Amino acid sequence: MIKAGIVGATGYTGQELLRLLIKHPQVSLQAITSRGEAGKPVASLFPNLRGHLELNFVVPEPALLKSCDVVFFATPNGTAMTMVPELLESGVKVVDLSADFRIKDAALWSQWYGMEHACPELLDEAVYGLPELNREATRKARILANPGCYPTAVQLGFLPLVKNNLVDTDRLIADCKSGVSGAGRKADIGILLCETSESMKAYSINGHRHLPEISQGLNTVSAKKVGLTFMPHLMPMIRGIQASLYATLINQNTDLQSLFEDFYKDEPFVDVLEQGLSPDTRSVRGTNKLQLAVCRPQGGDTVVVLAAEDNLVKGAAGQAVQNMNIMFGLTEIMGLELIAALP
Repeated sequence: MIKAGIVGATGYTGQELLRLLIKHPQVSLQAITSRGEAGKPVASLFPNLRGHLELNFVVPEPALLKSCDVVFFATPNGTAMTMVPELLESGVKVVDLSADFRIKDAALWSQWYGMEHACPELLDEAVYGLPELNREATRKARILANPGCYPTAVQLGFLPLVKNNLVDTDRLIADCKSGVSGAGRKADIGILLCETSESMKAYSINGHRHLPEISQGLNTVSAKKVGLTFMPHLMPMIRGIQASLYATLINQNTDLQSLFEDFYKDEPFVDVLEQGLSPDTRSVRGTNKLQLAVCRPQGGDTVVVLAAEDNLVKGAAGQAVQNMNIMFGLTEIMGLELIAALP
């Protein structure tokens, strides 16, 4: 059994990690941390876990975490990087769901996240955990940078086109919508029910911190540096991401449907829909699936890729478990064979 710990388990992502790991056949939860809730039963904060988990929250002491085989960080940005070096020295593997190790350039990271990086020497070693792109590197990883929710949908949508040099990479557009849980579990006027219900709006319109992460990933497969316009929107729903991705085709004779189906045919968590269908967020809610559809409106030179995922699962906790499975040589889908609940 893999002994696992979760640092920062009181947020939505931490709760989703608990839901998945409790039922994982090869995982034993050892430590679930929260400074503010230390000593309280985890199930008292998350009643859906009653009868499934008997552990209490504990303070994130290094000595306790070092007894784990893997530690997940579901913490605000800037926390994991202060604790990871000590854990790695003790032989503990780390899956970080924050942004601390996603961007390889320490100066660029500091520019977007507003603080100095505590351990820039580890940025090169950290594997960016998009399995569909970096599966082999993930198998050998000590530290895994779990991708952001928007970057997962956008990169997987553009990847077949960019990698095969089929589109003008100077003008990629990602028009994305997210449920309110993407903002985290916190008291913030902007994400209150009365502020978000029956309304939608774009935010971070002058630049979102996921932009450099997406660009970095696409640049690894592009023949030249990509030019990306990324515009996120807040939707009046709890969870889910829908991304509409636009690019201009260089070769209009490409069979896009076959391209996407062939590209993802062996990927257990990417579902390419039949031609003419469009993915919706409810069809992937609570699952580790990303659904994709590709089309050419009016048969022109614009290709549109539509992507839908659950921001808390494939966009966060589910992908983290998927990466853990790969890191420990388990079957990749273990603990993630989930079906969306409809309606």
